[in-house]
Amino acid sequence: MERDGTLVEFTARLLASLVRSENIAVIRTLLPDAVPWVTFLPEPDVDVFVTELVTVAQGGAELGSPAAPAVLLTQWQHSAEVYADRVLLETLTRGPDGDLGPVPIPPDHD
Repeated sequence: MERDGTLVEFTARLLASLVRSENIAVIRTLLPDAVPWVTFLPEPDVDVFVTELVTVAQGGAELGSPAAPAVLLTQWQHSAEVYADRVLLETLTRGPDGDLGPVPIPPDHD
């Protein structure tokens, strides 16, 4: 567990340093090697992804846990999967303003 925390801390610091370098071109060039599915995300979402990843990785490092960054990566991967499937993307964004509206509360199944 301690080794996982050390790895998360190293990764978080490395990512934060890359982002602080403000050399987004380098980050964008390297990112598809690390997470190939990022190529399906819209350009503005890539920046949001990087920012969130750094923040969550730093938080995970502080806690000594890789769980939060792992969950975030999975969530963004699922977003990329939606963008990669034009039919699914259209289905999920066809409502007004790209939103299908509020999700109803499921009935109680006691």
